[in-house]
Amino acid sequence: MPLEKVILAEGDDNLRRTVAEFIRSKRIDVAEAGTIQDVYNYLGKDEFDLVFIDAKLPECKLLDFFGDISQRAEKPLLIPLVNGEPDSFVLDCFKAGAFDYLAKPFSREQIEIALHKAGNFNHIARANAAMVEGVVDDADREILGECDLIMETRTLVKRVAQTQVTVLIQGESGTGKELVARALHAQSPRAQKPFIKINCAALPETLIESEFFGHEKGAFTGAVSKRQGRFELAHEGSILLDEISEISLAMQAKLLRVLQEQEFERVGGSKTVKVDVRVIATTNRNLEESVEKGEFRQDLFFRLNVVPVFVPPLRDRAGDVLFLAEKFRELFVRKHGIAVGSFSEESKKSLVDHDFPGNVRELQNVVERAVILCGADGVISPEQLNLTRNTANKTGGSAEGGTFQKLEEAEKAHIIRALAESGHNRTKAAKLLGVSVRTLRNKVTAYKKDAKTDEDLAKLGLDAD
Repeated sequence: MPLEKVILAEGDDNLRRTVAEFIRSKRIDVAEAGTIQDVYNYLGKDEFDLVFIDAKLPECKLLDFFGDISQRAEKPLLIPLVNGEPDSFVLDCFKAGAFDYLAKPFSREQIEIALHKAGNFNHIARANAAMVEGVVDDADREILGECDLIMETRTLVKRVAQTQVTVLIQGESGTGKELVARALHAQSPRAQKPFIKINCAALPETLIESEFFGHEKGAFTGAVSKRQGRFELAHEGSILLDEISEISLAMQAKLLRVLQEQEFERVGGSKTVKVDVRVIATTNRNLEESVEKGEFRQDLFFRLNVVPVFVPPLRDRAGDVLFLAEKFRELFVRKHGIAVGSFSEESKKSLVDHDFPGNVRELQNVVERAVILCGADGVISPEQLNLTRNTANKTGGSAEGGTFQKLEEAEKAHIIRALAESGHNRTKAAKLLGVSVRTLRNKVTAYKKDAKTDEDLAKLGLDAD
């Protein structure tokens, strides 16, 4: 399985840009870091397959960093970039968990070999994990749940999968939108063809067109060869545009043409490329509101929203909480080889009473942590779940009026609470919510626009900056 996301941490700006562009030419997303804090920030927001890290990165104690990574549940492969360090240091890196190393100055061929080795290792590791976790091939079963809402979603997915229509999947962060998208592809006639994912929020505006449509050699500085874009790679298969709401209006116009005509030109090229691609888009925003505000094209919204699929938040699936918790407990018992037999009655009540603003992703993380921390008796306690946030009204009603709370209001409340609990550190708040910092920033900006006075901002717990 090829690598998807890599961090390149290098103190030399010119070298970092050159190497990053080469890695991107291999259709791998690259997050560039100039400091060790940048690396930690990236790892706090997302999961990465591989980290290239300069042994002389400012303020970085490399072996301490390797030790920190070894404690994480999701461990990227580590490749130090050394320059004159003694052999004993390289050996210490391997002892601390390095997958490989590159000695400066290194060639493009050496980088490519390192990427290939890491990709092969990931493929084997994930295949082994799939066997250990008992992952089934039937994607329909992977959309777990027994409540009516999720059963309706499964039924709709099965029906729509057999068609060629564009699908827009909406729902809060952490509800499982990507899982639904993969199920759509797996149950469709295109199942044996490529499934290509693009995280629109993670791509810089300067690179997104090249990622979508590819580029010709010499199209811009660093374009040393022709490169196919994601749409071209997805030919005859499906493409997932994750967080579609985050692309610019200019890019939306170009995307609209692809949806209408199934054709485009690579950046720097004049030859029209025709593709046969099924488009699946996801968003955690209300696109109709974005259309009204002029932030999203109405014609593109109509093109995407041929068949809308809504993935309900976990608070609306209260009957599924214990079912999912038990499934996750079984999964992590096998994954970590820990004998954990059950949840205590008190911990079950804690799970049912919690509102899970991070939805299924939060529940999954909570259960994994509890399995790891569980005591010798093999029974998970409320203390090991550590559900300390306030719980929400499970009916969605207010204490005074008994009226239902709007989805947007509930989302705003979760975001404001996460900001407060993180001391208004947006990186930490985004991690709590399971969204990108860019998505969180856009949400906060929207709330500030809606607030009419500084007093309104104060009520929201936001500053007027």
